Amino acid sequence: MSYLIMKLGKFEIQTVSGGKYKLDGGAMFGVIPKPLWEKTNPADEKNRIDLETNCLLIDSGDKKILVDTGNGTKFSPKEKDIFGLENRSVLEESIKAKGLEPLDIDIVILSHLHFDHAGGATMNESGKAVPAFPKATYIIQKGEWEDAMNNFGIMKYSYRKENLIPLQESGQVEFIEGDFEVVPGLHTRVTGAHTRYHQIIQIDSKDDKGVYLADLVPTTSHLKLPYLMAYDLFPHEVLLKKKELLTQAAEEKWRIFFDHDPKAPTGKIFKEKEDVFGIEV
Repeated sequence: MSYLIMKLGKFEIQTVSGGKYKLDGGAMFGVIPKPLWEKTNPADEKNRIDLETNCLLIDSGDKKILVDTGNGTKFSPKEKDIFGLENRSVLEESIKAKGLEPLDIDIVILSHLHFDHAGGATMNESGKAVPAFPKATYIIQKGEWEDAMNNFGIMKYSYRKENLIPLQESGQVEFIEGDFEVVPGLHTRVTGAHTRYHQIIQIDSKDDKGVYLADLVPTTSHLKLPYLMAYDLFPHEVLLKKKELLTQAAEEKWRIFFDHDPKAPTGKIFKEKEDVFGIEV
């Protein structure tokens, strides 16, 4: 199993898979007509497009940090068929391919709590959901947790409590409010927009900069500002935040990580013209 490895300052970063899946192309591109989005993201007979859950495994030197956890394995046969889910623990395989075990992970950062980001946070053991990373501290925005518990925005299907409650019961959650320094040079930053407390993860070390934009820009196709997801709770805010962050990324030569692109998990952004961005992979 081969994954992309790179250095950003003192940090070693490796993209790891939390499992492939499929979602409706129309839902992934909102108001954009199918003849436009299918040029880069062809749909199957059920109108689904291929997606990946690109998680990050970050070695800070003294901490092993995982950013997001992918889909997990706690799905019914019907759900697996609907979403084209893989029937195995892909994230665990991905981590082991790096030479690590789940016990080696010190910190898990969750950008938000939808099932394709938090599903791998827990696993089934003897018929019960338990933390997948027994020694890790899970860093979660307090507001995002509260929205998940209360199914804010009628998001009951995306916010699945079996992914979350075992973490609280084990005492492994560190709730944060607002931007937060995880370790020196690695910060979370609340953006809202996709969900009310959605956060991105920024790296700034030895003049190298990178950012995991999570669901603000899930694939390279979403670099186009009007390409927004039907899953975005606040689409106009997503558009504005995308413009702000992509402009800064182009000016400061950030490395961008895309959470759902099946072909290009990372690249560097450049500005082609006003409000139009390209990518060098």
